Amino acid sequence: MFPVILIVDDEATILQSLSGILSDEGYETLTASNGYEALKVIEEESPDLVLLDIWMPGMDGIETLREIKRTNPFLQVIIISGHGSIETAVRATKLGGYDFIEKPLSIEKVIVTINNALNFRRLEEENRYLRKKTIDKYSLTGNSPPIQALKKQIAIAAPTNAWVLITGENGTGKELVARTIHQMSDRVDKPLITVNCAAIAEEFIESELFGHEKGAFAGATARKRGKFEIADQGTIFLDEIGDMSLKTQAKILNVLEKQKFERLGGSRTLTVDVRVLAASNKNLEKEIERGAFREDLYYRLNVIPIAVPPLRNRTADIPFLVETFLKTFAEEGGGPRKAITPAAIDVLKGYRWPGNVRELKNLVERLAIMTESDVIDTQHIPASYKTQSAPPPIETFFGAPSLDEAKQAFEKAFIIHKLSQHDNSIADTAAALGIQKSHLNKKMKAYKITGS
Repeated sequence: MFPVILIVDDEATILQSLSGILSDEGYETLTASNGYEALKVIEEESPDLVLLDIWMPGMDGIETLREIKRTNPFLQVIIISGHGSIETAVRATKLGGYDFIEKPLSIEKVIVTINNALNFRRLEEENRYLRKKTIDKYSLTGNSPPIQALKKQIAIAAPTNAWVLITGENGTGKELVARTIHQMSDRVDKPLITVNCAAIAEEFIESELFGHEKGAFAGATARKRGKFEIADQGTIFLDEIGDMSLKTQAKILNVLEKQKFERLGGSRTLTVDVRVLAASNKNLEKEIERGAFREDLYYRLNVIPIAVPPLRNRTADIPFLVETFLKTFAEEGGGPRKAITPAAIDVLKGYRWPGNVRELKNLVERLAIMTESDVIDTQHIPASYKTQSAPPPIETFFGAPSLDEAKQAFEKAFIIHKLSQHDNSIADTAAALGIQKSHLNKKMKAYKITGS
């Protein structure tokens, strides 16, 4: 769909001429003849940008701009006036106005300024997203074989328009994969719209996805554009799609196949061009078997499957991730950067990390705050992270660069597993393994394994 521009001016001829010109340029336009009407339209219609006359009776442009920025701080506003001055332009800019254009209007300048303002808005949205994603932005950091393979898959898939199904556990960085694909695609200058399917109540998800008209249902006091409409020409990311009901899955499938839909309560058919990325932490094939996910939707989405590895399958990246987090916390907190011992790193590498990179980040932050010394060692790590009852997956050994290192990795994992089965008792574990206690002690020392 096209960007929506609200034109605010007390001169009917300006409203009419600008509306016609902008419509010819491919924009959807709304109009208001005064500041009060403009604020109401913004509340009900959520335009993408405002062209605001500064000299109007009643609430003038400056007061209107101030109120717009109070309630919609990220909405771009371009000031237009026939009584321009440097003082007025500076004042409007200080209040958050994007730019200032004098009458008589140059249509070429108006179009260029609108395009610049819309691009600036997209960049602001991107920066806000990245600031909120300080945890997940490290999820794909590392040089382990699984991460190298993932990066290669992303690089191949991103430049195409093919749909991608991203799978992986919570905290592995599925959304970051989707964003990276979008950023490396030809649609990078268009929106990336994220829909958290698990966070939207069933009764509202159709409205969120397809939008609604005023009066479509109780509480629909204004028209609302849906996520698909906003994502036109760009990318829509359906996160945790496995949590959608079968009813909603059927409607999604229909829209995905036709790229056409109607807002709830509306009769006009809207056509969009969107690339679809989807993600799930569930095994969708098993969900299909138990009748909880549509097989036809699965195959429609699963053009390019990308599996994001859990942290326990890429433990070689843990040292770099820990150092990165410690550096970040020191920079943000203004304090000295903590160090961490190799033995402590070994403990972290032996943990299963059910919460993946997000859990690792939280633990490192806790250790950076709560450890009084400048060096984090094994005694500072909570006991729950030293419980290594579950052996690492077989992929860990396949990732070893040589047979000797694979043997050593297995022997270490096997000893840790046996220790956990015998409450970390060296005597009991040695007896279970059929070796001398001194021999086990020697092995544990070599592998830096703690016991009792």
